Amino acid sequence: MATAVQTSSEPRTPNPRTRLVLASVAGALFVAAGVAVAAYLVPQLWEQLVAPAVAPLGGFVNVALRIVAQLAAVALFVWLGSRLAGTNPPHGVRGGIFLVLSGLIATFFLTRAVGLALEDSPVGLPVTLGVLVVFLVLLYRFLMSDRGERWMTALEDQGWFHTFNYKRTQGQRARRYTLIGILVIGWSGVYSIMRHETLGHGDWTLRLPFTGDPGVIVTPLTDLEYSGPLLIAVLTFWFAWRTVNLPQFADFLVATEAEMNKVSWSSRRRLVQDTIVVLVTCLLLTGFLLVVDIFWGWLLSIKYIGVLPPRSTATEQVDPSKGKPAHW
Repeated sequence: MATAVQTSSEPRTPNPRTRLVLASVAGALFVAAGVAVAAYLVPQLWEQLVAPAVAPLGGFVNVALRIVAQLAAVALFVWLGSRLAGTNPPHGVRGGIFLVLSGLIATFFLTRAVGLALEDSPVGLPVTLGVLVVFLVLLYRFLMSDRGERWMTALEDQGWFHTFNYKRTQGQRARRYTLIGILVIGWSGVYSIMRHETLGHGDWTLRLPFTGDPGVIVTPLTDLEYSGPLLIAVLTFWFAWRTVNLPQFADFLVATEAEMNKVSWSSRRRLVQDTIVVLVTCLLLTGFLLVVDIFWGWLLSIKYIGVLPPRSTATEQVDPSKGKPAHW
């Protein structure tokens, strides 16, 4: 009986889920490297090389030019990442990158919180490392599960990480007004944050546990009073843009504008005439009700009918606190 034997020299292609997870992890590391360069390396180099030259222009100009350099670094990494991803990346890799980054950020902060709480304990370091390993294992198992794959593909299909316009020629007015409304609300919050200095000043620094005093300091954001509101403003714009291009919500806005186009709007002259008619009618009804109310009030309060007490009659009672007559 003959059996087919696969030679060891033949390359083994990983299954689609493994390929998706590996691509997501590689993409997450690339994005983290880009954020580190834009948020940490560029400011450090700027302060050492460029800031002394532009210091006479003022602090605001210095920070504005540095933010432009950071945005240029972000754009460079976005272009390089699109080139490395190729024309046929695994379906769901953008959602996978988002989930991997979210899981790593959550793991970092949770592990740091445990480490700071157990920093003075003799078993604090082993427990913290154990918590870190547990969180990483749970993240890996989630990514390799059916639910993780569904989440990655769902985020990809919803278009949160794409720049395409869904039915760009339909429902333009409704979508633009919705976009403007979201931006007004979001950017009003950004203005309030900057005006009231909610985020504070200086750099956002985090101390790592078990590294002594002062220890290792991590700086996620520099110049928080500028970079924080700018980051929130950019995320608000991206949220507004993607919201009006989500297939389900975009179809709703398109249908809404189509129904509004069916409405027969009155002319300016007809609108003025109808407004005058409504106001005159309201005045006439108000006067009629006033006359009726006065007439019935007079009729029911006359002496021979006596349904309502006369308005001039005052009831005299004794105030129990002072023992004197009081008019109520």
